[in-house]
Amino acid sequence: MTNKNETPKIRQPIITVAGHVDHGKTSLLDCFRGSCVQEGEAGGITQKISVTCFPSENIKNACHLIDKNNIELEIPGFMFIDTPGHAAFTNLRKRGGALADLAILVMDINEGIKPQTAEVIQILKHNKTPFVIALNKIDNISGWRTAKKGESLKDSIESQPEHVQQQFTEKYYTIIGSLSSYGFEAELYYKVTDFTKQVAMVPCSARTKEGIPELLMMLCGLSQKFLKGRLILGDVAKGVILESKKDRTTDYFELILYDGELNSGDEIAIASFGDVIVTKIRTLEELQPMTQKYKTVDKIVAATGARVQLANKEGVLSGMPFVKVEGDIEKVKENFRKDLAENIKTESEGIIVKADSLGSLEALLLMLRQANVPILKVGIGNINKIDAISAKANLEISPVNSVVVGFNVDVDDDAKEISSKIKFINQKVIFKLVEDLLEFQKNKRQEIEKERLMELAPICKLEILHKYVFRNTKPAIFGVRVLGGKLKQNMFIMADSGEDLDRVKGLQEEKTSLTEAEAGKEIALSLQKANYEREIKDKKFLYSDLTPGQFKSFKKNKDLLSSDEIKILQEIADIKRKKDDKWGI
Repeated sequence: MTNKNETPKIRQPIITVAGHVDHGKTSLLDCFRGSCVQEGEAGGITQKISVTCFPSENIKNACHLIDKNNIELEIPGFMFIDTPGHAAFTNLRKRGGALADLAILVMDINEGIKPQTAEVIQILKHNKTPFVIALNKIDNISGWRTAKKGESLKDSIESQPEHVQQQFTEKYYTIIGSLSSYGFEAELYYKVTDFTKQVAMVPCSARTKEGIPELLMMLCGLSQKFLKGRLILGDVAKGVILESKKDRTTDYFELILYDGELNSGDEIAIASFGDVIVTKIRTLEELQPMTQKYKTVDKIVAATGARVQLANKEGVLSGMPFVKVEGDIEKVKENFRKDLAENIKTESEGIIVKADSLGSLEALLLMLRQANVPILKVGIGNINKIDAISAKANLEISPVNSVVVGFNVDVDDDAKEISSKIKFINQKVIFKLVEDLLEFQKNKRQEIEKERLMELAPICKLEILHKYVFRNTKPAIFGVRVLGGKLKQNMFIMADSGEDLDRVKGLQEEKTSLTEAEAGKEIALSLQKANYEREIKDKKFLYSDLTPGQFKSFKKNKDLLSSDEIKILQEIADIKRKKDDKWGI
């Protein structure tokens, strides 16, 4: 325990770097750490989470403004988390809230808020994570003049040529307007009057390094002024499992320790969807400052990155929080169960949701709930046979929910074999996943409603094939071609002159009986009461015989009909109105 007379230890603030893909998140971090990580990424796009420990002495080296302004740096450094573009990685969670103390929202000033930027903004707002905006790529503004040595960013902006200043002003005001629609008031960092109410925007360039010292200054100032109470090091070690790795023959887990101290040999409890996993740390390696290299140690102190070998690794999943076991293990387990129950709520009916980590899952659930999508069951890992069976059970109850959505996961082969009627929707971007799901559900609802309407009375137009007359009467049997809509057994038929003929007794295609026939089919049609010679011989077309009520239902729901069906519906109305000009009105 900390002695009351001792000065509390302050840990590094954890800062998530997030934003739309290709807006320069990793390039910006490269400016801080003087590396070229971004060039080594596949396609220049971050593929996984990376952690950088950034000590205070490195902050001072990268930010000359600290010494220039005689600022005393009280924090021991920063721990940066570089994430892929989508919000799932912004949503790294700890017990009681978001893992990040602060966030840098990187935005290309020339492109503004893109779909993935919007995702991240929603997550930051939901988690109540304070953030600053790095308006990156100012050097791409046409005519931009790079700041002279020793020139401040503010002076550089204000000394740009008039046409450049005009472009700059238009771009950042557009972003301010967009942010206001999300409930945020934003302003350039040197114009902010109240950092508790306004989001600071720092124009910068990861390529020319303009604005980088000012961005670091903002992070230091905000951390020391607003976060110090949250940065006091706790007595109990707590962290988050990032991902499982294999190094040659060794399995290990990368993790973030966000509070307390952790020793090699300590016992930790890891949250799980099943029973809480309790395991010992066999080996402990700490992430070294400004690198992606690890060093074997006996103890680590938050906030830092590490990798460990665990005595029991069965069931350990990415994104799961952990805590050092001290005291009553049952109480620890109960707290984890309570947290998961609060963050991952399900309903009595809905879709099945799978994701690659807990953070991904929670981010996806947030987006789905905002779209009012009910959720029956959730899980981490590939879509499996049990998920498919659960979705199949929805076919009878709610076909629109007979869906399994998967974020950044695959579909197992045995799941694909369950039923062709189940919809699997996989994506690596959350907003696209939700879009695809909503589009599927919309189309499915329309399909169901159309089927319901067609059950009442299908829309249909037939061309009579006079060369194929098989029987004149009782029943009359002759050939027809389905020109549009759907012909069904037992539906009522009328002639193109408006006379009611009969109910369809039977349909046959090459001696095989049918219950229905779609457009393009040529079949034999039988009518029990009609007489071909007297009633049909001189006609060219036949139509479904609708009641005025049926016509009105179709007209009301014509957005469910194809253009051919709408045309046939109008032809039926025109025929009917020759006898009754008020028909169907």
